[in-house]
Amino acid sequence: MYVLGISGLGQSEARMRRTFPGLEERHYRLAQGADAAAALVTEDGIVAAAAEERFARWKGTGRFPRQAIDFVLAEAGIKPRDVAYVAHNFDFTPYQRFFAAQGTADEYDEVYSPEVLKRELFAEHPRDTWDSALEVVPVAHHLAHAASAFYCSGFAEADVLVADGIGEFESTSLYRAGDGGIELLSQVKGLHSVGLAYGLITLHLGFWMNMDEYKVMGLAPYGDPAPLRDALAEIVQAHDDGQYATPFTYLNHTPQERATYARSLDHLAEVLGPARRPGSPIEQHHLDLAAALQESAQRTILGFLGAERESPRADVLCLAGGVALNCVLNKVIRESGLYRHQFVQPAAGDDGTALGAALAVLHRSDPGLPAHVGQRPAAKPRPRLGPPYLGPSYDNHEVEAALKGIDAQVRKLDADALATETARLLADGKVVALFQGRMEYGPRALGNRSILADPSTTEMRDRINSMVKLREEFRPLAPAVLEEHTRECFVVDDPADFLWMVETVDVHPHWRERLGGVTHVDGSARIQVVRRADNERYWRIIDEFRRLTGTPVVLNTSFNVRGEPIVCSPADAVRTFLDSDVDALVLEDHLIVR
Repeated sequence: MYVLGISGLGQSEARMRRTFPGLEERHYRLAQGADAAAALVTEDGIVAAAAEERFARWKGTGRFPRQAIDFVLAEAGIKPRDVAYVAHNFDFTPYQRFFAAQGTADEYDEVYSPEVLKRELFAEHPRDTWDSALEVVPVAHHLAHAASAFYCSGFAEADVLVADGIGEFESTSLYRAGDGGIELLSQVKGLHSVGLAYGLITLHLGFWMNMDEYKVMGLAPYGDPAPLRDALAEIVQAHDDGQYATPFTYLNHTPQERATYARSLDHLAEVLGPARRPGSPIEQHHLDLAAALQESAQRTILGFLGAERESPRADVLCLAGGVALNCVLNKVIRESGLYRHQFVQPAAGDDGTALGAALAVLHRSDPGLPAHVGQRPAAKPRPRLGPPYLGPSYDNHEVEAALKGIDAQVRKLDADALATETARLLADGKVVALFQGRMEYGPRALGNRSILADPSTTEMRDRINSMVKLREEFRPLAPAVLEEHTRECFVVDDPADFLWMVETVDVHPHWRERLGGVTHVDGSARIQVVRRADNERYWRIIDEFRRLTGTPVVLNTSFNVRGEPIVCSPADAVRTFLDSDVDALVLEDHLIVR
């Protein structure tokens, strides 16, 4: 049985642009329903998954994922009529009366109604191309996140934390997942949201909300939280029972204020000082604010998780939602001792809910039930998801077409020569882009759509940020380390827990200087452990670099430039290579050098 999962609200941003023209471009990103994606699953596993942004070349787009759907169906070799269920990552049907009471029934009809998705779906693939018994099932947003984490974790039972800006009308949820399904234990409802507070302060700091929160996380270690600790305690008010409130998110009254959080942002300016203008210098006050915000988020989430409840905690915690992409917070949770084991869904953002919605439907004994009805799973336990190489791959014809006429040296090499030549370039201080195999699902490049470099110096980090990626100099870069040498360089218990670049760990003191390009100011790094069984070519390049330099680590960052999604196709790879300061490109079994 095939279940197709879809994320995104295709009309959300478009309606906001029509209703409120002339806003600053960053404010349109506040529309709910970004990060459109498609995923296809069966009882035997995940067939394929990809975000629409990679095909459309529009970062974070929430538009209907037409190209992503076409890809996952083609990957399975099936037609629409072979799909039994289409699962969507939102279910606003329980809130239809709320929209009517607010006088915004037209917004529900234009954006949130399940009928909108059906119209978009059948506009791309007419109704008669689907099976007559096809069910389109809306799945509650946080349930989709929870399913994406638990059913990919490999654990039989777990607590599942979902924290994001806002789902339908929920921000933070704790579930118990196991043989009995996925059951809600505790929840923070409405606009009270640590994720929303983090996003709005990101906007206040001159960045893009729902896109640049990780920049604020990266700034935090450079600041001192003390000067703004009391101000953040007023903005995010933690309670003794683990619940919390963000009253400033309720200050907006008109439709435009609610859409843009205008009065919330005004309140931040009153409490925290004037908003930073985009592109202006980052001052110590901004660093201190980032530090206080990160500290507040950590304290609030730990308080929520640590609260006393009727049922004892499970041994395992799974995490999903946009807040679960805060790799520093994930480290704090792991080190808190609340749980023995931890799994963070590598596609923790809303693109991952396409997969989660599909898995939630697949794991119900009656997939036709509305998604807010109690879960009764029927599917067998699943193994833990490895590196999520679930996107498209490309054949030699497409590679050679992309290389046609390129003004560079192009050589086709066997596997041994390719690893040796690539490692030698890295050891000589060159920056090399690596494009191979199936594209990664989620925000992290894990060796198939990556830019690699020598990790030893801060000068290399600064070069990549300023000349290659064209982005802020403070942005940290990540290490990819051979599984066999992980404990030698980093403080970890089990290297298999760190395959996805979603948690930071401490760098051993004697390695911090040798890994200056990937060690953050606080001595930590956001690692990816590379196993040979997961990615042979990537592993061999790093191992050959180790042989040449003595360092079993390479610097890894995503293969894109500022403002663009990670590359998807060979044509994307060649264009980005030519438009950047990358020295060489590995394109499948071709090595291209300027």
